[in-house]
Amino acid sequence: MKLATFEAGGAEQVGIVKDGAILPVPGAPAMIDLIAGFDAWQDRLRALEASETGWIVLDTVRLLAPIRRPGKILAIGLNYADHIAESGRPRPEQQMWFLKASSSTSGPFDPIPLPKASPDSVDYEVELVAVIGKGGRNISCEDAPAAVFGYCVGNDVSVRDWQGHSPQWSVAKSFDGHSPFGPWITLADEMPNPHGAAITCTVNGEVRQSSNTGNLVFDVWAQIEYLSQAMTLEPGDIIFTGTPGGVGWARRPQAMFSPGDVCRCEIAGLGHIEGVCTPD
Repeated sequence: MKLATFEAGGAEQVGIVKDGAILPVPGAPAMIDLIAGFDAWQDRLRALEASETGWIVLDTVRLLAPIRRPGKILAIGLNYADHIAESGRPRPEQQMWFLKASSSTSGPFDPIPLPKASPDSVDYEVELVAVIGKGGRNISCEDAPAAVFGYCVGNDVSVRDWQGHSPQWSVAKSFDGHSPFGPWITLADEMPNPHGAAITCTVNGEVRQSSNTGNLVFDVWAQIEYLSQAMTLEPGDIIFTGTPGGVGWARRPQAMFSPGDVCRCEIAGLGHIEGVCTPD
């Protein structure tokens, strides 16, 4: 099953996505509350998915960020070997985490802002995003799959000169509109093992990043185990799991975003997101 948050006729709703169409879920709460109460909703959603009426053509609605304001956006750095190599850093012995502000969240097809503070230093990072379901504390690798609600495609948009202002990356990764993800949540039962999917990023049709989620240094289960030792992972928290090599900052010459650039991020089995770079 695939669940989306969308806007149609001025109303924000949750819907089920199937075969190029979306079915509004009557009475559904916001996605974050639906995730928290999924046990009570699951049977009804499965029944609705089998409906033959009420579907809306997907292209006629506006898809929003699946979770409008996640409680936590957690992101790991340096988690693909080729990205570590292009950064010139040693392979991390421990996981390297930073926070992205929830206010940076944006929809899967929203414009990518080029901020006035730094319009020439904005970069792309395609990532697998894990959405926490049951969550909890001190979750083992073995139990981690049960903590995941589903998966999305994300773009950890980064302002590179601001990233150099401090050893802490959170501000440079938290500009408004710099955490697009979606296009929907593919529930974990459709992807029981997220390690092994092709992951790509193109800019204006040119392939910039191409890898496989099986190449994560610390896999999704290890990430959940590590984070849950420090904090309670809650329903609707999202985890950006790392980006492969090929980022614009590391290319020679560097290839940062320019106005009008079209950035498409895609993961096999999860769909794609796409944004036009637009001066803020």
